[in-house]
Amino acid sequence: MNTRNFILLLITIFFHSSSGSKTTYNVESYGAKPDGKTDSTKAFLSAWAAACASTKSVVIYVPQGRYLIGSAAFWGQYCKNKATTIKIDGTLVAPSDYNVIGNTGNWLKFERVNGVTISGGTFDGQGASLWACKASGKTCPAGATTLAFYNSNNIVMSGLTSVNSQMFHVVVDGCQNAKLQKMKISASASSPNTDGIHIEASSGVTILKTVIGTGDDCVSIGPGTSNLWIENVSCGPGHGISIGSLGWGMQEAGVQNVTVKSTTFRGTQNGLRIKTWARPSNGFVKGVLFQHSVMVNARYPILIDQEYCPDQKNCPGQESGVKISDVTYQDVHGTSTSQVAVKLACSKANPCKGIRLEDVNLTFKNQQPQSLCSNAAGTSYGVNKPASCL
Repeated sequence: MNTRNFILLLITIFFHSSSGSKTTYNVESYGAKPDGKTDSTKAFLSAWAAACASTKSVVIYVPQGRYLIGSAAFWGQYCKNKATTIKIDGTLVAPSDYNVIGNTGNWLKFERVNGVTISGGTFDGQGASLWACKASGKTCPAGATTLAFYNSNNIVMSGLTSVNSQMFHVVVDGCQNAKLQKMKISASASSPNTDGIHIEASSGVTILKTVIGTGDDCVSIGPGTSNLWIENVSCGPGHGISIGSLGWGMQEAGVQNVTVKSTTFRGTQNGLRIKTWARPSNGFVKGVLFQHSVMVNARYPILIDQEYCPDQKNCPGQESGVKISDVTYQDVHGTSTSQVAVKLACSKANPCKGIRLEDVNLTFKNQQPQSLCSNAAGTSYGVNKPASCL
């Protein structure tokens, strides 16, 4: 027996090996093939089931290669361990036919897990054909989110790459304590609804050192989000970092204690945005700090839009019930591609309160930029370009 066959035999026999106190499960030992053609969904689920049955800290390992995976749900309520690392050296590939997962909602979903870390790897949603279908006006599936965590705790995503998602790239919904860092997210600027990272109904989420370029919001912040920290994020192309849209439902949890600092926006539709529908709601936004932001040809660098209606079709045409207060924009500078560099369009029924503009310096070509305020109250300091409208 030659050396190569001997090694393969060892891998087959010892499909999991101890490394210190952790046990490692290699997905290829469960039948996963790195050829990009063989459906490896069952192999990944089997590796997950084996890891869940262990009482020790475990590692699920994905070697180099391309692994075709259909829609898969990884449930954690019965897992015996509280520390699972999924180490990915390869690429996970969605089916090329978007209909296979296009109506499932999520491509790869983690639900009720605790202590899961995803390290490295590339997630290829192969969404371009679905985007083309939507652009053609044909009847198409809504599309699947690439990677979603629901109702989970103590989550880490580090060093992973997500490309060409059918819809949202990463979703964190109903989670406590999640850290997302050193990620790269990309899709075409024209791709619809491909938000980079969406946070909703979650607390204690941190997003660090991440580069996002996509066709929708780089980061979108939904109802019920609190204690969110975003730092060192580069956005572009995309629609900016957005709180909202909020206020579609009458009974809606608020957004509070959000910090967005040291961000760069390049060629984005918006920079720092809060958007709410113009209809009754008991929602709110409060305790937000936007700090140290660089705008490079952003269309609307600072924007509060309480008459949000993206397609201008069937707009509610009422007054937003979302109450916005205690929002600070501090050290925001760069270039705007719109003459209106600062727009604070607040609700007539619920005016914005406690808005602070500090050290804002935005330029528009060779002309004087403008700021427009409606139903907004607050203070400004060191705001010369544009002149403050507060």
